[in-house]
Amino acid sequence: MTLAPLTRPRRLRAGDKVAIVAPSGPVPDDRLDEGLEILRSWELEPVVMPHVRRRHDRFGYLSAYDGDRARDLTEAWCDPTVSAVICARGGYGAQRMTDRLDWTSIRAAGPKVFVGYSDITALHEAFATRLGLSTLHGPMIGALTFLKDEATRESLRATLFEPESARVLGLPAARALVPGRARGITFGGCASLLAADLGTPHSRTSARGGLLLLEDVGEEDYRIDRILTQLLRGGLMDGVTGVALGSWAECGPYEQVREVLRDRLTGLGVPVVEELGFGHGATNLTVPLGASAVLDADAGTLTLEEPALR
Repeated sequence: MTLAPLTRPRRLRAGDKVAIVAPSGPVPDDRLDEGLEILRSWELEPVVMPHVRRRHDRFGYLSAYDGDRARDLTEAWCDPTVSAVICARGGYGAQRMTDRLDWTSIRAAGPKVFVGYSDITALHEAFATRLGLSTLHGPMIGALTFLKDEATRESLRATLFEPESARVLGLPAARALVPGRARGITFGGCASLLAADLGTPHSRTSARGGLLLLEDVGEEDYRIDRILTQLLRGGLMDGVTGVALGSWAECGPYEQVREVLRDRLTGLGVPVVEELGFGHGATNLTVPLGASAVLDADAGTLTLEEPALR
C-alpha cells in the first residue's frame, strides 16, 4: 500500500484552548511555566492536565503512572473545548502508555492538532496508523530549544496560526547527501523510536511512497548503524521516495555519523538531504507528518504541497 496524505486538523486562532500533556518524562516546573507564558503571549489559553507536574514514585524518568498519563491525553483530546494537545517534554515513556489510550473515544472526538518530537514519535506513529491523522513533529513547550531559540518558536507559531507561510522548510546548513528531488508523504521522527516500534501490533506494515524523516540524540555511531540496519531489515525503508535527516546531537563527531548515514542510506537510491533543521539540534523546525511534500536535496528544502493545517 502506498502512503496517502492524512487528515489535517484546523489551524489555531487567538483564544483557542490548548491542553498540555506529559506522555513521557517529567518536566521541570520552571521550564513548563516559561513555556506556558510563551503560549499565552500567542493569545492561546493553555490548560495543564492533572498529572503533568507529577513524577512516578518508583521510576523517576516517568512523569506519572502509565494509566494517569494515558488518562490525561485521552481526556484532553476528548474535551470539545480543546483545539490542540501539546506535549510538555519527551524523555521516555510514551510507548508504555500508547496502548492504554482510549482510541475509540479519541477517534470519535475528531481531529485536533498534536505537537511533540523525540519520544513522542511513538504517538505520532500511533495517530497515523490508528486514526489516519496528520500531526506536527515540533518542539515541546518545556524544551530548552523552544524556550531559547527564536527560530524554533517562530516555526511552530507560524505553522499553528499561518500555515501558508510555513510551507518551505530547511536551514542554510541543509545540503544533499544524495542529490535529487522526490515527492512523497512525510513520516518518521526519532530513529530509535521508529526501530523500537517495528513489530508492535499497530506498527506500519508499509511506508511505500513516504518521505522518511530521521533524527536522534545521544546515540554513538555504531548504535545509529544498528538502528538504521534494523529499519532496513524490518522493511520500513522499502519504497521510500526520499530521506530528510535532522540533527544528531550528542552522537559523536558528525563526520563519523555522516559516514554511517551515507553507508546505510545511499543504497536506497533516493535523494537524501542532511541537516534540514528538525530534531534535537539548536533549531527545531516544525514539520507536519502525513503531509504531501517535495524534497529537493540539492536546494536543501522540504516544500509542503499544501499548508500543514486547514
